[in-house]
Amino acid sequence: MSDSMKEVVETLDPVSRRLIPPSINIGTLVPLKTTLELRDNLSLGYAYLTRAPSKATNDIVNIARALAGDDAAKNLPHLRRCSKPADLPPHLKTQFMNEGNGRQVHVGKSAWLYILLGPQDEIPYEELVKGLATIDDIRDDIFVATIPVPLLAPTSQVQANMWSQQFWQTVYRKNNPLGPHPSTISRSESSVSRDASVWMNLAHQIAKKSQKAGIGEPIGAVIVKRTVPGKADAGRVVLAKEGSVESDGIHQSDSGNESVRADTDNGYPGSPTCSGSINTTYATDAECNGTTSEIKHSEDEGKEITQIVAIAADARWHQQEKTGRTGNPTAHAALRAISMVAQKLVRAENRVKSEPQITEFEAFQDKPLLNDEQIVFDAEHPCPDGYLCHELELYMTHEPCTMCAMAILHSRMGRIVFRHRMPLTGGMSSEDRGYDACEHGSCGGGQGLGLHWRKELNWSMLGWEWETDKVESLLVDAHLHA
Repeated sequence: MSDSMKEVVETLDPVSRRLIPPSINIGTLVPLKTTLELRDNLSLGYAYLTRAPSKATNDIVNIARALAGDDAAKNLPHLRRCSKPADLPPHLKTQFMNEGNGRQVHVGKSAWLYILLGPQDEIPYEELVKGLATIDDIRDDIFVATIPVPLLAPTSQVQANMWSQQFWQTVYRKNNPLGPHPSTISRSESSVSRDASVWMNLAHQIAKKSQKAGIGEPIGAVIVKRTVPGKADAGRVVLAKEGSVESDGIHQSDSGNESVRADTDNGYPGSPTCSGSINTTYATDAECNGTTSEIKHSEDEGKEITQIVAIAADARWHQQEKTGRTGNPTAHAALRAISMVAQKLVRAENRVKSEPQITEFEAFQDKPLLNDEQIVFDAEHPCPDGYLCHELELYMTHEPCTMCAMAILHSRMGRIVFRHRMPLTGGMSSEDRGYDACEHGSCGGGQGLGLHWRKELNWSMLGWEWETDKVESLLVDAHLHA
């Protein structure tokens, strides 16, 4: 294990340090694309264009706004309103120079400008010409042209420069209308990449144990809580003896509101969260209960820490016969992990336990079946406030299926990282489902769902694919729902 990885391991909670494998293989994070980024990043439409002396620009713009409306989207805010003749793309310069008084407009010291009026389908042509005819400077030679323009904003400066040469002068405003903001991805990735390999190796380990035990496919899931110094939501951890961990959550004030999306400006999901120490302070049981016991400061004070909340393997074959079946769909690794988080939250609230009903078959295999699952399940939730999996991170060996992907979203998970993409059944990837995913060659087709970031849904989360060639691949059937 490298020195940098040893430093990461030292910041982990005792339960995590007890479970992680002795050797941590490193991987690389690749951000997941959204469906819009893959399909609509070059959606073209037509816009009206005119030219006039610069002194008439305001009058012309007012006419265009009156006809198209003040809606910023209709007015194409990522495109420059005016352009000097010399700044036109070469093909437009050649085309317009030979139309009307184009030669006069394109002379060296010309005071004329080309003015983008708005989308063609939003401005009636007859009304536009009638309005331009009221302007004295262009009444005798009204010039109106239609040009193709990108309808959506660019997602990078390189793309903006390319569109400026191909269509019209385009502005990159350092945002991404098709997905999460680039700075949000960058900040989050710098944080997640620090210990992602630890959790992915742990997920791989529990997946192998499940396969060996015969209870499920080699699929594993790990859910962790990340505590960032300086953030008001940082939890307060109670350390017991090595190998066990206890926690006493501190409730937040009533002013916290749950955010609708997990893409706030600081790169982390919004409130509600667990309030408490913001410098990774470790406290005693008595101190968390409101007494005046002395706080024990960790040597890692000021460092970011992560704590394991749940670990689960696939258990679809537990109490199931494999012949001609797909297994228990409610025993997928992601669903089991989320359910374990929920049970720990219920336990933290000291709710009265209901008497378990004796059934011949337990559909929800959400009780620990493996020793590693039991160890994590017995440890208290590090921050038992807020809604289910809000602000937590999920690490999986395989891309979750559509059912699990929606469950992950409904649980308000903050981030997801997975290794193996499932082109035929996965719910997170946005790429088109390839025909080469199955050895029979007749499967596939259709568009990826990209459920981690969809405008139609009331929750979004950041996602990455973890790539490595140093860890054994966990091969499963291409048609398997993970």
